[in-house]
Amino acid sequence: MKKIFPKSLKKGDKIAIISPAGAVEQSQLEKGINMIKSKGFEPVLGEHLYTKFSNGYNYAGTEEQRTKDINWALNDPQITAIWASRGGYGCQHLVEKLNLKGFAKNPKWYIGYSDNTVIQSYLLKKGFASIHGQTIKTSSFGVTDESYDLIFNILKGKALKYTLKSNQFNKDGNVEGELVGGNLALIYALLGTKYSFDFKDKILFIEDIGENFYALDRMMMSLEMAGVFTKIKGLVIGGMTNMGDEKENKQYEESFDEFAYQLISERISKYQFPVVFGFPNGHIHNNIPLIIGADVSLQSGKNVSLTFK
Repeated sequence: MKKIFPKSLKKGDKIAIISPAGAVEQSQLEKGINMIKSKGFEPVLGEHLYTKFSNGYNYAGTEEQRTKDINWALNDPQITAIWASRGGYGCQHLVEKLNLKGFAKNPKWYIGYSDNTVIQSYLLKKGFASIHGQTIKTSSFGVTDESYDLIFNILKGKALKYTLKSNQFNKDGNVEGELVGGNLALIYALLGTKYSFDFKDKILFIEDIGENFYALDRMMMSLEMAGVFTKIKGLVIGGMTNMGDEKENKQYEESFDEFAYQLISERISKYQFPVVFGFPNGHIHNNIPLIIGADVSLQSGKNVSLTFK
């Protein structure tokens, strides 16, 4: 399926801000909303952006309210991009209720990460690229200006090329393919469903936060048993933040958790595809954006790079 990339934005265009998953406070979005204005765009707030609904988790509204907001943003012809306020949990509630009738006529960038991986997997199944990048909410570990500036570069139609430091766990090789993936827990949660990514001949990106090491291994085992590692052409690993038991494993509370990387490296050791560890995307301070659905060139060796075509 040929991938559809939304058109570039121009000054004055409207960007919808919605909360498809966890609840968020107004004060947590003020900086991001002002940033959108400063870049010359008009933020348009979803009706239930600041709604709270507690049902075992603090959601940004009921399933019906969150569905209403995302379908409004997807289909309103005046909206040119959609930016998630945050992740958390809840996007799986919406995926079977999404309406792309208007969106298909007027594709727009969807921006988010973490739980938003579910929405991005859905869009890619329908043939639409999206931006796996920083949400509007600033997290406890902060957000760099570069993280946002690069998103605006994508919105303006500029190409991406990243050069990286080599990592001890990398596996050498050069490969080209379509980039898929996002948050590992959600990739794992979608396995076996019709909303799962198609992994054949793809370059897979994964990142995660707050998982016990055994849970990380369990997810990697599930990907292996599902045949994912026999299908992909390359693997990129981003942030692995606050992994393991935080009280007992303080030495591993880094964005690029070395023990998590070791576990991943061991799990994929028998496969021959190139692997790049330490990509700056995920639940980390410098969360630079990726384009899910884009064709990329991955180089792993003395020189490490990810180039978007």
